Amino acid sequence: MAAAVAHGGGHPTSTGTTNRKLMMWIFLGSECLFFGSLIATYLIFKHAVIERGVGPFPHAMMIDGHEEHGILNIPVTSSSTFVLLMSSLTMVLAVYGAQHARFKMMKLATFATILLGLMFLGFQVYEFRSFGAEGLNLGTNLFGATFFVLTGFHGTHVGVGVLYLASMLAASFRRNGLGPEVGEHMEIAGLYWHFVDIVWIVIFTLLYLLPA
Repeated sequence: MAAAVAHGGGHPTSTGTTNRKLMMWIFLGSECLFFGSLIATYLIFKHAVIERGVGPFPHAMMIDGHEEHGILNIPVTSSSTFVLLMSSLTMVLAVYGAQHARFKMMKLATFATILLGLMFLGFQVYEFRSFGAEGLNLGTNLFGATFFVLTGFHGTHVGVGVLYLASMLAASFRRNGLGPEVGEHMEIAGLYWHFVDIVWIVIFTLLYLLPA
C-alpha cells in the first residue's frame, strides 16, 4: 500500500503519461533544440578560429610551422565527467527510494546527487579560471566565445538542477513530505537530471575528445 502511494498518479493524458511528466518531456524537447544550436555554433566557429590562427586553441596543433599547445585539460574534464555520471546513479537510487517508499534512501541519494552536482560545478569554475589565466575569455576569439557560452549554459542547467533537488530534499523533511505523489515528483526531477548528464556526454565528446 505504501509503495502504491509513493508512486502517486496525477491525471493521465491521451499519451499514457501524466500532465506534469508530459510538460517535462516537452520542456526537454525544446532544450534539445537549444543545446543543438549551441553545439552547432561552437563546431562552426571552432574551425574558423583554427583557420585564422588566433589562439588560444582547443587542441595542440601546428600553426605557421610552430606547435601550439591545446588549452583543453582532458584529465580534469574527464574527472568532472565521471562525477556527473555518478550523480546519475545516485539519482536513480533516489527515484527508486521514492517509488518504493524507502524515504531514507531517497533522501540520502538526493543529498549525494546534490553534492556530486556541486563538485561538477566546482570543476567547471576551476576550468574557467585556468582558461582565463591563459588568456582565453569571451572576447579573445570565436572559440572562446562559443565555448564559454555553451559550457556556461550547461553549468547553469546543472545549477538549476541542484537547486531543484535541494528544494525537494528540504520539502521531504516537512511533516507531510512531498505528498502522496512523491514517486512522480522524483521521477520528473530525475528526467531533468539525466537530460543534463546526457547533454554533457555529447558536449564532452564533441568539444574535448574529437581532435580539431
